[in-house]
Amino acid sequence: MKSQTIFVCSSCQYQSPRWQGRCPQCSSWNSLEEQRMASQSRKPGPAVKPVNLSGVDILSKPRIKTGIGEFDEVIGGGLVPGSLVLLGGDPGIGKSTLALQLSMQTEGSVLYVSGEESVSQIKLRADRINKNHQLDVLAETDLMAVLGSVENQQPELVIIDSIQTMYSEEASGVAGGVAQVTNAVQQIMRLAKQNHITFILIGHVTKEGYLAGPKTLEHMVDTVLYLEGERFASFRILRCVKNRFGTTNEVGVFEMQGAGLVEVKNPSQLFLGEDSIKASGNVITSVMEGSRALLLEIQALTSSSNFGYPKRTTAGFDNNRLQLLCAILSKRAGMNLSSHDIYVNVIGGIKIDEPGADLAVALAIISSIKDSVIEDTVVIGELGLSGEVRFVPNLEKRIKEAEKLGFKKIVCPKNKLSYKGKIDILQVKTLAEAIKAV
Repeated sequence: MKSQTIFVCSSCQYQSPRWQGRCPQCSSWNSLEEQRMASQSRKPGPAVKPVNLSGVDILSKPRIKTGIGEFDEVIGGGLVPGSLVLLGGDPGIGKSTLALQLSMQTEGSVLYVSGEESVSQIKLRADRINKNHQLDVLAETDLMAVLGSVENQQPELVIIDSIQTMYSEEASGVAGGVAQVTNAVQQIMRLAKQNHITFILIGHVTKEGYLAGPKTLEHMVDTVLYLEGERFASFRILRCVKNRFGTTNEVGVFEMQGAGLVEVKNPSQLFLGEDSIKASGNVITSVMEGSRALLLEIQALTSSSNFGYPKRTTAGFDNNRLQLLCAILSKRAGMNLSSHDIYVNVIGGIKIDEPGADLAVALAIISSIKDSVIEDTVVIGELGLSGEVRFVPNLEKRIKEAEKLGFKKIVCPKNKLSYKGKIDILQVKTLAEAIKAV
């Protein structure tokens, strides 16, 4: 077997026989990393007999409950034995804290492997979360030593923090490189499937917010989770983007406190607050996070512009979308916004990605300009360029959430609704009708 050296792009997996400063395929700079490849013999190996699925006995092992309801709900009811779960997120978002809480609350034997902290440092964090804990910890970066310990101990769950710190002599490159990460996941996957041991791998992310390392990493694992939220805000959202054993439509909401991440059972009530000030520019809307309807408060503030070009600033809302809504308000509602600075903020540090909050943002801007308060009303709808209010999905689920929290009126797109409740439903077709409704 002869060994040859190739260079692989960490961004697009392009392979080159020699190093280049810029990848010819994706134009990324300094992304080609050295990787040793073994050229196999062309002779076929020994024949392996296939297995017929009809004769396979499904393992009767139940899912592993982590003790954290929001986490179990996101991954489909618990961890599947022998599965690989990849958890990613920005630095300081709470990945290690969540992993440590999982390791201390999960039923069964757990091994916590850290390549970033010493045992004494892990002890400090663990005492802050739960002083009466019994947890096996291994501070090691040698991949083969970690796998040997796992095979010897045979725990039900292994948490590795993080996969980028694992290093093996069998692969080339530095720890965290393409070759090292790929080799580590392959070795872990083989051990997990053979011994039915569940692994949770914590992964770093790039400055763009994607998981660092080769894209192969996400293809090889069974479940990919992202922990999102503003670093200096208290709320965190656990989002599932891939799940071979369940749906990807669930999200979990947590609040960062002194004792770690705490589950938020009713996030809508927490985001709205109990003593919110009734002021102009404040409008309540309903957005979908996975299959869950969340009620959020949108605040808009307008002020006279001191310069020729008015300012548009957002927090938690897309700035380009705000520019589009301002153009619609100017053209279809006759609002003169050229002399007003506009500031839009979403309470709670949540980022709104769906267009279902368009109408709420537009009415919040009008409310601030006219200094008129919109009370006990939830506003839902997407705005088109001609000023029409378009339908949004899961409308009945949003209406039920609004009624559950005691709102008296809801403004939504015109549609056939089978829902019959106590809340007053005002269906509108255009932006003008929505302005009259509130």
